[in-house]
Amino acid sequence: MHPSARNQIGNPRNPNYEQDIFYVTKHNKWVLNAIGIWPAVFEDIGNFLSKIAICVNNLAFLFTLIQCVLHIVLEQKDQLLRLKLSGLTSFSFISLMKYWVLTMRKPKIEHCIKQVYSDWKQVEDQKDREHMLKYGKIGRHLTMCSVIFMYSGGIIYHTIMQYAMGSYVDEYNRTIKLLVYPTYSGFYDVQRTPVYELIYILQCMCGFVFDTVTTGACGLAALFATHACGQIDVIISRLNDLVDGKFSKGNSNSYIRLTKIIKHHIRILRFSEMVGTVLQEVCFLEFIGTTFVICLLEYYCLTDWEQNNIIGLSTYTLLLISLTFNMFLLCYIGNLLIEKSTLVGEFCYMTDWYNLPTQTTKGLILIIAMSHNPVKISAGSVIDLSLPSFVNVLKTSLAYLNFLRAMVV
Repeated sequence: MHPSARNQIGNPRNPNYEQDIFYVTKHNKWVLNAIGIWPAVFEDIGNFLSKIAICVNNLAFLFTLIQCVLHIVLEQKDQLLRLKLSGLTSFSFISLMKYWVLTMRKPKIEHCIKQVYSDWKQVEDQKDREHMLKYGKIGRHLTMCSVIFMYSGGIIYHTIMQYAMGSYVDEYNRTIKLLVYPTYSGFYDVQRTPVYELIYILQCMCGFVFDTVTTGACGLAALFATHACGQIDVIISRLNDLVDGKFSKGNSNSYIRLTKIIKHHIRILRFSEMVGTVLQEVCFLEFIGTTFVICLLEYYCLTDWEQNNIIGLSTYTLLLISLTFNMFLLCYIGNLLIEKSTLVGEFCYMTDWYNLPTQTTKGLILIIAMSHNPVKISAGSVIDLSLPSFVNVLKTSLAYLNFLRAMVV
């Protein structure tokens, strides 16, 4: 855990704090540490290492992406190959943009992570801990699925596809060995040994960073959104106990109990607003990029199906599933957050408010009013992420696919 966060949140009330927070954040920590986004354990050395990681990853990004663009524009003449390489280039460019956004938003990401740690540390009631673990498990499982899909697709693309591409003999009787990321011959002769081997290793590292950025962004969204949902469940549990006060230790006054509920609710709303600010550019890039790349992957699958290219079809299908799942993940947690934040107002209305003092009842009206504007995760403040948005992505990609097939044919 970040030392400054440990100092801010004081002594833990939750005896299982270390175990719980490790369980919930483990996979996100592994992924984001690789690209220098997760808060450093040791501030001086850790911040220095994260800056080195960010610098190296950006150089790897630019080294691969610039060569791909130059090869497509200046050297590649086959239109079908240009179309296939444009999908790879688009995914790489979107990943680079998302990495820049995550780097710029790193201070706010650290602030959100500190609040997650603080909320887990301040849990007192076992029932509240169960509510938080319920959604913590959902976030953990979604992150694990994203990791499995993205890295599986990336490994297959950089190994099996590389092997399947093989080599060919050109008109000058030279054996040309191909790479999954094309290079620009104006810089160096990639066919020489050990240049070819070094470039291949570097491209594998770049592919790992590409997949890590996408997985890390989705994992962060899952961690923050499910944490907010768990906190909302804690608030709902407090509302159910507002009248009787059976589980409110030392709070016999309903007005005091309601005051604590409202403070907790406002804290979660501010946290959710911060999360929305952190994720809006990333979600916008994911939304636009995924729609375009899914369209291209669908086209690649159709062409490989017609050409009986089993390896290409299997690889592109797995990549299609990976990107579709990541888009579904973002839309699912956005939809979940909208539903949960709306439920707070409904539970206020369903409590036995007529048994409460008038002053306390007026406070419930405030919570109901705030719930009329539910918490949302937006893609660049343009479109709210929800399950209907996911359906629209699939419809749009299919529409683009039909247009693309008509143009190519």
